[in-house]
Amino acid sequence: MAELNKGAPQVGLRFKNADEAWQFWLAYGGRTGFDVRKRYTNVNTFDGKVTSCRFVCSNEGLQRKGQTNHVTKCFRAETRTDCKARMSLILDRGAGNFEVTDVVPEHNHLLHLPETRHLMASQRKILELQAFEIETADDSGIRPKAAHELASHQVGGPLNLSYTCRDRKNYLQSKQQRDLAFGQARSMLKYFHDKIAQNPSFQYALQLDCEEQITNIFWADAKMILDYAHFGDVVTFDTTFGTNKEYRPFGVFLGLNQFRETTVFGAALLFDETDDSFIWLF
Repeated sequence: MAELNKGAPQVGLRFKNADEAWQFWLAYGGRTGFDVRKRYTNVNTFDGKVTSCRFVCSNEGLQRKGQTNHVTKCFRAETRTDCKARMSLILDRGAGNFEVTDVVPEHNHLLHLPETRHLMASQRKILELQAFEIETADDSGIRPKAAHELASHQVGGPLNLSYTCRDRKNYLQSKQQRDLAFGQARSMLKYFHDKIAQNPSFQYALQLDCEEQITNIFWADAKMILDYAHFGDVVTFDTTFGTNKEYRPFGVFLGLNQFRETTVFGAALLFDETDDSFIWLF
């Protein structure tokens, strides 16, 4: 079997399974200086086993034109160059392993320099110690951008850091999702159920993602609902309260009562301020 961190792909090379082959291609791309992608994986419909797969350079193919009419917020440089570099494998059912049947090593674009290869999307990673430092900075109230600048300074510049500011933000969001799923969610649902037991007029709604983790939350108690019935002719929605520790937008539906005092009609905790979150809420 091939060693994952050594050698180049060649026809006849064998791997125990498709995952091992992918790790080999991932490591090869990191050593060579190109980002990687899975082109396809065929699965047998009868036994569910992977029968063939192809791993390619991330520059494979061409960007499709004219797919949408909307204007993007910022211009993105074209990265697809129709690069043909690839490694194809087929399952050998007799031996029970995967054999490389086709290899194209040549690229039609510039490769990353050794100094920047660790910053390719497929190679970036947050180590255990770095994750601890990220969480510590977040618990201390340091904003992600400032914390990232500090971490970059400690290692002599951002090129020496194995992750980007976006990776840091994604890590914190994932952690917050896990915390909400396993800790805060249980307490929150118990609170909602207790409120309903006290007054059945209490209302709440949750949106779950594909992994059945809570993303967006809306709730309104009996007083909010009653106030909306009386004073809900004009309603405003305000997310300027999104200063909570998780940096998640906290929005409230507001209006004025008969004394021209601000009254709350409902509240929502959103995962982000994307169109999907607001469409679900409204």
